[in-house]
Amino acid sequence: MNTFEVFMQSISNFVMESGFAQLNLGYIVMIVIACVLLYLAIAKGFEPLLLVPIAFGILMVNLPGVGIKAYPANGEPGGLLYYIGMGKDLGIYPPLIFIGVGAMTDFGPLIANPKSLLLGAAAQIGIFVAFLGALLLGFSPEQAAAIGIIGGADGPTSIYTATKLAPELLGAIAVSAYSYMALVPVIQPPIMKMFTTAEERKIKMDQLRPVSSTEKVLFPIIVTISVSLLLPSAGTLVGMLMFGNLLKEVGATSRLADVASNALMSIITILLGISVGASTGADQFLTTQTLGILALGLFAFVIGTGSGVLFGKLMCKMSGGKINPLIGAAGVSAVPMAARVVQKVGQKENPSNFLLMHAMGPNVAGVIGSAIAAGVMLSIYAN
Repeated sequence: MNTFEVFMQSISNFVMESGFAQLNLGYIVMIVIACVLLYLAIAKGFEPLLLVPIAFGILMVNLPGVGIKAYPANGEPGGLLYYIGMGKDLGIYPPLIFIGVGAMTDFGPLIANPKSLLLGAAAQIGIFVAFLGALLLGFSPEQAAAIGIIGGADGPTSIYTATKLAPELLGAIAVSAYSYMALVPVIQPPIMKMFTTAEERKIKMDQLRPVSSTEKVLFPIIVTISVSLLLPSAGTLVGMLMFGNLLKEVGATSRLADVASNALMSIITILLGISVGASTGADQFLTTQTLGILALGLFAFVIGTGSGVLFGKLMCKMSGGKINPLIGAAGVSAVPMAARVVQKVGQKENPSNFLLMHAMGPNVAGVIGSAIAAGVMLSIYAN
């Protein structure tokens, strides 16, 4: 070959090895999805701390030829996201996230109003509705159990359950769970308004009683012992949640609580988010099975929100109109997003209404409830 032919061959090889030459419709669709999620996170402010890492992970893994998630082969090391993703695949990141969540959570409203537990439990109905729906669609019991947890709007719990029961569905389940968590401000208000009247939304609730520091310290210890003895399979998630909260409530460990709620939480959120996004390769994600999971997740979230509000209406009637049924919507596990939505919707009807602290009771109860529901599924279906 002469010099010109060598040069042209080099150009041809360069073109054929470029990402443009390897693009197909699947990659293009996933790149568009990633860009839409980035737009929603950056321009519209839909939970950017969650959506930006997830969307960028989707983008990176669907740029052909980059090899950022390549598997080790022939003595060659894997790509960066292959190793980062092991923390997700092995179920390490979700419990660590729960430490941070616990360190940022105030269980005072739940302790002050234990009836909030009922609202948190009612909102978990969506989990079991999605489970039954998945069975009807032909998923195996293990897959259906993992899909059902999406209804709790709890991303870490959904991931943890999927790694144990249906790792082949992890990408679709994780993206579905985190997407609906991020879209709480869009999905929940219409449902809340559908099931309540304007007069009910205007109800002002009495101020919660003060909770002593002793109660706040004893609560995570008692919950950890009780849940772990009753349902050992839920002990890891609930235990890490309560450990983080104990760090917060014990004054001598405030430095550890600060690390857990800030540095640790931020680091694990980045690693978990980008590895969740990286589990959505076009060839695995763009399937009818994924569409079914997304549909079931949305349906479960709607049912969970609706059942929480309806149980709130029941409690409103039984209390003689002292409980605003909107707080039932916060029974899903999206902390503190769901509680903020309750506050926003209630304040639209009555500007002097402050429901945030009342909504935090069902909200944190929902976190515990979804972890317990996951424990039930794991105890039945895990090998």
